Amino acid sequence: MKTALSIAGSDSCGGAGIQADIKTITLNGVYAMSAVTALTAQNTTGVRAVYEVSPEFLGHQIDAVFEDIRPDAVKIGMVSSSALIETIAERLLYYKAENIVVDPVMVATSGARLISEDAVNVLKEKLLPIADVITPNIPEAEVLSDMRITSRDEMALAAEIIHQRYHGAVLVKGGHSVSDATDILCFSGTFSTFEGNRIDNPNTHGTGCTLSSAIVANLAKGYPIEESVRKAKEYISGALGAMLDLGQGSGPMDHAFDYNGQFRN
Repeated sequence: MKTALSIAGSDSCGGAGIQADIKTITLNGVYAMSAVTALTAQNTTGVRAVYEVSPEFLGHQIDAVFEDIRPDAVKIGMVSSSALIETIAERLLYYKAENIVVDPVMVATSGARLISEDAVNVLKEKLLPIADVITPNIPEAEVLSDMRITSRDEMALAAEIIHQRYHGAVLVKGGHSVSDATDILCFSGTFSTFEGNRIDNPNTHGTGCTLSSAIVANLAKGYPIEESVRKAKEYISGALGAMLDLGQGSGPMDHAFDYNGQFRN
């Protein structure tokens, strides 16, 4: 069985973060492991508290995984401090990790910055250059490309700028677009467009975590980058389309909508 490691924060409500990653990786037919960067007390209505682990303890978690069950792919989600980002980059370089997917969680849907400017700089310097795939949404792509994005053409340009700076494949996600949920991938000088109609479902908690985790699962199984993104896009559309309705706020998707189906292969 192929294996994947998620390095991210815990979501006590189960819709995003480590919990969403483990569900997604498992339902896509890959054995899921985790290294927790922070504990959160949160539900569908918001985050109440965050308790960050120490860089030393995060390093021990990563060591424990790599020394016993080496992952075929690694996904990195929200990491809020410079010290933790440096630990992740140093350990992944030490183990020569493969198929690294970075979901650069920096900006909330509301537009609020989620990590400090210093942490963003360390992310750019240490982590993004070792990523095989980077998956920013439009606000995050604006930060990484230093440009405003208001159209598909500008999404493609931002993806190209980020790709040139950090060299990994870049998937700019259109979920923050007004009209649709089309994503644009820039990889090795070529562009691929993944069309997506906006699903009328207010329960979108964890969509970014889920998409990047589905990509990492497909990379672990040996699919090329473009096919990994295509299959991940189909999976998240199915999870949203199942119309799960839990909680009083923006609820989670149904990660297990197709438990015995096509995504496990």
